Amino acid sequence: MVKKEMIAMLLAGGQGSRLGVLTTKVAKPAVSFGGKYRIIDFPLSNCINSGVDTVGVLTQYQPLRLNTHIGIGIPWDLDRNIGGVTILPPFEKSVSSEWYTGTANAIYQNIEYMDSFNPDYVLILSGDHIYKMDYGVMLDFHKSMDATVTIAVMPVPYEEAGRFGIMITDEDKRITDFEEKPDHPRSNLASMGIYIFSWHVLRDALIAQSDQPNLDFGKHIIPYCHEKKERMYAYEFNSYWKDVGTLNSYWEANMELIDIIPDFNLYEEYWRIYTKSDTLPPQYISTDSVVERCIIGEGSDIAGKVYNSVIGCGVTIGKDTIIRDSIIMNETVIGEGCEIYKGIVAENVTIGDHVKLGFGDEVTNETDPHIYNHGIATVGERSVIPPGVSIGKNIVISGVTTAKDYPGGRLESGKTLIRGGDK
Repeated sequence: MVKKEMIAMLLAGGQGSRLGVLTTKVAKPAVSFGGKYRIIDFPLSNCINSGVDTVGVLTQYQPLRLNTHIGIGIPWDLDRNIGGVTILPPFEKSVSSEWYTGTANAIYQNIEYMDSFNPDYVLILSGDHIYKMDYGVMLDFHKSMDATVTIAVMPVPYEEAGRFGIMITDEDKRITDFEEKPDHPRSNLASMGIYIFSWHVLRDALIAQSDQPNLDFGKHIIPYCHEKKERMYAYEFNSYWKDVGTLNSYWEANMELIDIIPDFNLYEEYWRIYTKSDTLPPQYISTDSVVERCIIGEGSDIAGKVYNSVIGCGVTIGKDTIIRDSIIMNETVIGEGCEIYKGIVAENVTIGDHVKLGFGDEVTNETDPHIYNHGIATVGERSVIPPGVSIGKNIVISGVTTAKDYPGGRLESGKTLIRGGDK
């Protein structure tokens, strides 16, 4: 048996339904971010930058692109003979077959994997947050406090604390109580969903609570450890952290990358973000084009004017097209003479000439107002938009659409246009 001091378990199986059509065909951790990256690149890069060289990635929903992206872990130096990265999907047992039914249930079903490394500590991570954290510093804190459970927390405004699991601590940062989405929070220390457990404590808790339906860390494992009077501490994190679980937070996080002085810097030498990169030619920016305050991915061909936007790899933008405040993902082709404002356009989309996207009055979306809002026009991957149509705000388009789908050449604000069975 090979012993590891700390291994990481990365929860990457979520559907990410609040991202709407962006996650119809792909798990949320595999969604493009920042032009050339995918969301899962950030926790994976944190692991290797922190010296954590053994990572189990728990997948479930639409895993193909995620599995292909991770491969054997070469971009993150996680292609190891001992340890490295391992994809852990649900599997059929001799007596039963079971999907992962909760965050802690997914970990429980992989006890044998964790046992194989006989770790002193297990780091639990989510695959859908954007941040840089040295998990080694968090482990040092865990050891210095003689903790058995350490929960990473972040101070949030009190008026937002009701959205989170809140930790109440004493002056030594020991957790004395916790509240799940409280109406009247007693603290503003919000759980980040990042945990370090001493392995024997986590193992015992998982087995003791294994019969709980939808076994979850926040609802079951943490309360159980608290009831057992484990030494639970809060590790306070005060740097950039973003949950990109909604379209608006996803759009905001991308836009923050192109601030003059970004809160989240992709260009730091000492803490690089690694990703699987295809072999692509350089960008081409034509003579008549304009590019201001943008990220432009490799292999893109820009003949139009692009302002304050994040453009993925292999994107084509035609002559006289104007794009503002938008996210255009990999391999999308946008024709000539288009105007796009505050759009999120997914991968491999084709937009015909003279299309206007993201204009008109801001009207509540007719089908999913809790998803498609803040004036963002969202186009799902592999969609086709015909030439010459005008499309409003808070819309969603997915699938191959034709001129007859746009009465009078328009799709009014707040409309939903889904073709081909996508939901």
